[in-house]
Amino acid sequence: MTEKDLAELQNIPVEERIKRIEKLLDGKESPRAFELGLLLALKMGQEIRDKKPLGSESSELVASWSGKYPESVVEEAIASAKQFLLHPAKIAEQIKAGILSRNNEEYKGEENAE
Repeated sequence: MTEKDLAELQNIPVEERIKRIEKLLDGKESPRAFELGLLLALKMGQEIRDKKPLGSESSELVASWSGKYPESVVEEAIASAKQFLLHPAKIAEQIKAGILSRNNEEYKGEENAE
């Protein structure tokens, strides 16, 4: 993923982002708390944008996780969602740095293979 890909992702409507993450999580038996937190943050952001009471829909999502995932994962997902909402720029920079770092490592691996 490149910086251009990241910029394009930022222009995707919230509903589409939610669908993409739900699709990503659909096939996962044990998703990471970070992934669940991202979905929760998007759902909460949608509630705020639509002027709905916070938790009016997102609380059902969290309740559905309680039977599927360990409590520690659910708690960490909630904490991640709060961070996404309170410090989105900081989280975006961390994600960007991680993606670019991973791409650099993959590129170096390709160079060494030649």
